[in-house]
Formats: sequence, structure tokens, C-alpha cells
Amino acid sequence: MISSSENKDLLMKKAHESIGRESFLLARQVQTFIAGELEPYGIGSGQFPFLMRLLHRDGISQESLTRALSCDRATGTRALNKLEECGYVRRETDPRDKRAYCVFLTDRARELGPVIKEISSRINETVFKGFTGEERDSFILMMNRAIGNISAENEARKAQK
Repeated sequence: MISSSENKDLLMKKAHESIGRESFLLARQVQTFIAGELEPYGIGSGQFPFLMRLLHRDGISQESLTRALSCDRATGTRALNKLEECGYVRRETDPRDKRAYCVFLTDRARELGPVIKEISSRINETVFKGFTGEERDSFILMMNRAIGNISAENEARKAQK
């Protein structure tokens, strides 16, 4: 018979072995959920975080937007091009820096705002189904800490090149 302490150690070992797999699977399932919800609007799951961020900070620079979402310029440009083609955003030259752009939601995107926020709420409800409030808070705290750890390591490696 395995003691609860041994069981906990076994679970922790298993978690360490599969963190990449588990985080990938969670992200993939969330992306699939988002894609299904946004399909009627012609928006892909990759554009969702851009819309969410702009709903909170409309008019920010394209550079600030991509930095806040931790994506590279090319990925940000592709996502914004798609949103622009669909009529959800417009880019204007930044008055403080003529080489840069600020990104603004269109009226069409603002009208979609409640839908986007509802999708976000449904994702949270689905992911955290069966979690206590404390478990939910701990999970988010630990995920943010893990993201910070891997981000710092990636930045350190990039600086060494």
C-alpha cells in the first residue's frame, strides 16, 4: 500500500515529467474551444488575445500590443492583418513616432466586445469546472509563476546569443 506522502511524491514526479505535454494539451484544447466559438465571426483563435487586449487598451501601439501578448512582430502583424481584413481593427500612424502604428478597434469589433468577453467567461467556467475558488486562484498563481520562470530563462538565453 502506498502512503499519501509517497503518492504525492509520485504525482509530483509525474507532473515534472509531463509539464510540456500537459501545458500543450491545455493550450490546444483552449484554442480549439475559442476557434469553435469565433468561427461564425471569421476570427481565428490566434486573433482572440489581440481583441481581448484591445478591448482593455484600445489605441495602444502595435509594438506594445505584441509585447503584452509575448509574441514576435511577424505573428502580431499576421494576426492584425487578418483582423484588419475582417474589419475589426484599424491601424494609424503613431503621432509620437511616425514609423510606428497604433491599433484601434472598429465599431464592428466594439459591437462584438460583449461576445468576446462572454467567450472568455465560458472558457474560464469550463476550465475551472469542479475547482474550488482556492484551487482556481492557486492554479492561476502557479501558472503565472511558471510562465515568469520560463520567460526569464528564454530572455537570458536570447541575451547570451
